[in-house]
Amino acid sequence: MIPVKQKHSFLRQFLLAAVIVAVSLSSVAQTGRVNLPELGNSASDILSKSEEREYAESLLRQMRAYELLDEDPLISEFFSNMGYKLAANSDQPEAAFTFVVLDQPIINAFAAPGGVIALYSGLILLADSQDEVAGVLSHEIAHITQLHLYRAFEKGKEMNVLAMLAMLGLILASGGNGEVIQGAVMGAQAVAAQAQINFTRHNEIEADRVGIRTLSAAGYDPQGMADFFEKMGKNTRANGEGPPEFLRTHPVSVNRIAEAKSRIQNLPKAEPDEGRQFYIVQARMRALLEEDPKTAIDYFNTELNKPLPDARKNGHLYGLAIALQRMAEYDKAEALLSELLEKEPSQLAFQLQMANLQRVRGEPQLAINSLADLYHIFPGNQAIALEYGRALLAQADPQLAVTAGEVLRQQLVTRKNDPELYALYAQAANLAGDEVRSTEAIAESYYQRGGTEEAITQLESLEKRSDLDYYQRARVSARLMELRIEASESGEPTRG
Repeated sequence: MIPVKQKHSFLRQFLLAAVIVAVSLSSVAQTGRVNLPELGNSASDILSKSEEREYAESLLRQMRAYELLDEDPLISEFFSNMGYKLAANSDQPEAAFTFVVLDQPIINAFAAPGGVIALYSGLILLADSQDEVAGVLSHEIAHITQLHLYRAFEKGKEMNVLAMLAMLGLILASGGNGEVIQGAVMGAQAVAAQAQINFTRHNEIEADRVGIRTLSAAGYDPQGMADFFEKMGKNTRANGEGPPEFLRTHPVSVNRIAEAKSRIQNLPKAEPDEGRQFYIVQARMRALLEEDPKTAIDYFNTELNKPLPDARKNGHLYGLAIALQRMAEYDKAEALLSELLEKEPSQLAFQLQMANLQRVRGEPQLAINSLADLYHIFPGNQAIALEYGRALLAQADPQLAVTAGEVLRQQLVTRKNDPELYALYAQAANLAGDEVRSTEAIAESYYQRGGTEEAITQLESLEKRSDLDYYQRARVSARLMELRIEASESGEPTRG
């Protein structure tokens, strides 16, 4: 049996290795997508709370390094709020969770140690309602609260970890050799297939049962879980294609769907919810993530020719406005947003998009005026703060940059892991003449994107300056020491 301390190290390395293996697979196959691992739960009995937190933060930085995360604040906050609402009604409401959205056109989701739960953009765009997405989230939450990965480790599967690390070693040692990488990846797939056997039918049924109960307790329609599984099965049969990733890692049988529907019959009926915010966020995702905005415009125009409830219609109109703005059709985008604001003048997404349009088309003062009002009403809102900061910085005025810095620094008090906030704050500090704070912020932005060595380089250059005061030098030296220790423990090369 592997010692506990060594097992902890193996698990952390394995999970980060799996991400790299997945990225290598994408490169070899040239599919244009990255398959992250379906790991199943938090394994809270294998990792301590501090180790879980450390792992979760490391995984997020790793995913940012590969540019996998969709961190648009309106999108990420909506699904985080959905996840926290479900988690609060789960069997372990005190557990720590982190909910993220991956910019990957795949129908999949996964849960990982440290309470990280990821939804792929392909899954969100397939859904017809927020209840369907909530059903997937509640299922993944149940994998964590029921300790399914811990059970697999307890059955003596540590050798899978060793095999994955060996394959990672081959990939890194190959220096980019395609044949070596492909062979390593094939081995990794074999390990993944064996690991999937451990994700038994019992675990899936248990996650369904617990997840359905959580859905109902949180006020969502539990039918959403069964509907989503059933829909994917029908789409697969109709198109004559193989099952999507989610069905490969979460096999769904007719009996399993029937069992889920049977459990739902005994739960109280959910209050009807038109899902207005969900359709807005879903449309925003489609408009922003589509590589060619013309494709998004065609989609929205086609959908708007169908009879739709107002909530869904307004979502499509909003998405169409974003896509038109991306095509520099500013007048058309403004006309649509004005129409939407007449219907829903307090809808934050519409207000922010109008301000964004004003800034992009060269009218930053109009944007600043409206965003200043919103910021003073909702000072803690990340989406408002980011858009306000960008509008202020667009003026290239040192005094406005000071204001932008204050707005962004206030956000960093509670959002210390946001690289975009650090990058904007660095820009504001530099324009305001504070080169030290600017360089520190650049270093943190690098670090949060997985660039620990780049962050160290920034801080080392700062530490060499002779004009730092006592407090600046102490702050920089302390952070530099933390990063060097972390890099050393993770096996990264360090200097100094």
